[in-house]
Amino acid sequence: MNEFVLGVVSSLLATALTVAGGWAFSMRSRQWPVVLLSRLTGLGVRRVISRQRLASGELAAELTRARWVRVLAGRGNELTRDGFATVWEAVGRRLESVQVLLPDADLGPDSWLSRREEEMRRVDLGFSSGLLAEQVRVNAAYVCEVARHRENVSLRFYDLPNVHRVIITDNVAYLTIYQQAEHGRNSPCIVARRPGLMYDYALLLFGTAWEHSRPAK
Repeated sequence: MNEFVLGVVSSLLATALTVAGGWAFSMRSRQWPVVLLSRLTGLGVRRVISRQRLASGELAAELTRARWVRVLAGRGNELTRDGFATVWEAVGRRLESVQVLLPDADLGPDSWLSRREEEMRRVDLGFSSGLLAEQVRVNAAYVCEVARHRENVSLRFYDLPNVHRVIITDNVAYLTIYQQAEHGRNSPCIVARRPGLMYDYALLLFGTAWEHSRPAK
C-alpha cells in the first residue's frame, strides 16, 4: 500500500514539475520580467516578439481599434496585405488620419535604400540590383491611389538609414529593429503601449523622419 501511495505521489510530483517547467520556459512567462522592468522604469514595453511576422495578427487587431495610424516602413509590403485592409476601408469613416513614410526610391546608388539592398543581397540571392527600389515604388503607388480618394491619407519619402520599421496608433507602437543579415519580417519587434518612454520614442522617430522627408508627387 505504501509503495502504491508513493508511486502515485511520485507521478503527481513529476507531472507538476513538468507543467511548472513548461510554464517557466514558455514564451508568455519569459515576457513577465520584461513587463515588470518596463513598468518599474516607465518604458512601457509590453513584450518583445522574436520575429516581426509573428506580430501580424495582433497588429491587424490593433489597427481595427485605431483612431489614427502612422507608418514608417523599409519597403512597405504589409501596406498592401490583408492586415492593412481595415485601415484603407476605415480612412473614409473612422480613422482621422493615416501617415505613411517610405524610402525614397529615386535617389540612386548613394541612397540609404541602396545600402540596405546591398545588405540583403548578401543573404538573399533573389535580391537583384534595383529590386528593393522597385518594390517600394509599387507599394508607394498603391498608397498614392488610396490618397487620391481619401484626403486624410498622406505619403512622404525619406532618405535616412533603413534600420527599423515603425507602426504607431493612438494606443500602441510596434518597433522592429532590422538586423543586417535578416529580412525585416525575421527581425525582433518591440510592442510598446501608451503611455511610456518607448512609445514616445517611436513617435519621435516617426516625427523626425516626417519632418525631413519630401511629399509624394
